[in-house]
Amino acid sequence: MGIGLSMYVEREASMGEPTSQERRNAEQNDRRILGNVVQCDGARATISAYADDVDGAVTGLWTVGKMISINLGVTRTVGLVYAIGKSDRAWSNEGQNAIEVSIELIGEVRDGAEPGAKPIFDRGITAYPHIGAVAHRIRSRDLQAVYDLAGRHSITIGSLAQDEAIDAHIAIDDTLARHFAIVGTTGVGKSTAVSLLLRKSIAARPDLRILILDPHNEFAASLPEYCVKVDSKTLDLPFWMFKLEEFAEVLFRGRETEPEEIDALRDLIPLAKNLYRNPASGAYLRRGSDALTADTPVPYRIADLLKQIDERMGMLESKNDRPTLKSLKTRIESAAADPRYRFMFNSRLIEDTIHETIGNIFRVPHHGRPVTCFEMAGMPSEVVNSVCSVLARLAFDLALWSEGKLQLLFLCEEAHRYMPADARLGFAPTRHALSRIAKEGRKYGCYLGVVTQRPGELDPTILSQCSTFFAMRLANEQDQAIIRSAIADSSASTLAFLSSMGQREAIAFGEGVATTMRLKFERLPAHLLPGTAKREEEAASRPGEVDLVAIVERLRNVPKPQSQAMAFAEAVDSGRQAGDPDYRKPPAAARVQADEDFDTRYGLKPATFGLRPQND
Repeated sequence: MGIGLSMYVEREASMGEPTSQERRNAEQNDRRILGNVVQCDGARATISAYADDVDGAVTGLWTVGKMISINLGVTRTVGLVYAIGKSDRAWSNEGQNAIEVSIELIGEVRDGAEPGAKPIFDRGITAYPHIGAVAHRIRSRDLQAVYDLAGRHSITIGSLAQDEAIDAHIAIDDTLARHFAIVGTTGVGKSTAVSLLLRKSIAARPDLRILILDPHNEFAASLPEYCVKVDSKTLDLPFWMFKLEEFAEVLFRGRETEPEEIDALRDLIPLAKNLYRNPASGAYLRRGSDALTADTPVPYRIADLLKQIDERMGMLESKNDRPTLKSLKTRIESAAADPRYRFMFNSRLIEDTIHETIGNIFRVPHHGRPVTCFEMAGMPSEVVNSVCSVLARLAFDLALWSEGKLQLLFLCEEAHRYMPADARLGFAPTRHALSRIAKEGRKYGCYLGVVTQRPGELDPTILSQCSTFFAMRLANEQDQAIIRSAIADSSASTLAFLSSMGQREAIAFGEGVATTMRLKFERLPAHLLPGTAKREEEAASRPGEVDLVAIVERLRNVPKPQSQAMAFAEAVDSGRQAGDPDYRKPPAAARVQADEDFDTRYGLKPATFGLRPQND
């Protein structure tokens, strides 16, 4: 070891005028020198060292996951410790204990051309360590050089796990433009990391709009100054903005579609749209460049669509199609009357409100709040599928036709729910819309963020398009294998720590970082942690009794009766008590009001649904 020390000091002296930091390091050479290279191949090396000093005290200088430096004079090879062991598997209290340290070679650092210039790091190895080369703890300046982003626009998201005095930076433009993924098992801090990244991204990119698909209703409270909440009660997404296959998902409630009914819709929806635009045109359908299709996002009325179905059923040549048309009519009426689809069939949505709808969802203009949280907790899966498909498609189209003026981040929390690896479990239009963003979105300013606890259950096509990964603790072997297959550089051994990382820790790799980096995310204030407000509300309400009435009302999701309806109910009760044979007749005012309310909302008569109160 003495020979190694003298060689190291000579090489240090030959590298130019030492800085004050290097002088301090030179005074601590005995502690910095850790061992010598005894084996090396194209990607890895083995270092011979001692676990204790000459006095028998264990030094603890070698630890898995830390970077070390191998001095080669002109350059210094950087390696990552991934295994430590004693060849004889025995510990001796007499004399020093020799150990073998396995490292993975990452790159090399060389000093800048100018005196006092920052060191420069390059991936890959040009000069491999020779037998006997001195290995020592990496300098702070060299460690900073390893993760230097070479002037790229960056943000600070935490600190290095090896040295918390050094900030962890990511290139924000490359992270967003080439899509990113955050993976980790439940409870490791994924949502907190997402919230931190969003805050930093908004500060660095004020022009960015963000739409979050939030299945747990937790992000709005963590971004109160930037966020606007949208849920099934406040969402306005007209049914006429849905493409045919998306509208069919609503009508068939996630079940297999009937081809005959879909064909009928494909023919009849353009007729209904033409009637809305040209009421005097009748059933005449234009052809040519200005023709309407079932996918053209122009308004139409459900009443006109049902009218077209009725007329077709009355045709003599449609005799064989009547069961199909009758079934289709029933599906449409059922969906229009379903309170879960109120956001689609609201009375105000008959008009052309596309500008207002898109502006509210995608924050144009954003008025200082560029983030939209679409809260999906409690929504049926068929509703989630169809709505996510429409939103993803609109996001891409807006970015495309704005010619890059509109920068959108489409963030998918719990992404495996609507982009599953098994095609039979997912809604095909949603997968297609998200795949389109993943493959082509960056060209037009539409970016994708994927957050999941089960990367093994996520569509591999989507995951393969993400160029920056933040891998937090993962326990499942299949999930770990997916992440290992995604890493492209020579730092694959870093992922050996995936199953044992601590809270807020992550391994970042890909286009957004200089090289694979183990980091610890910044700590957010307690009141900005996702889900904190929700947990506090639950804790506050837990000691009291369960309000079953409120639970049932939320379960039914049906608005309370209006005053006229209440008057009708009171009249029925009073008639029953008085023995009036016509007690089921509603008051005239209530009946007229009910007709007007129903006509306004759906463009239909209550009798169409069999809801008009009958005399007998």
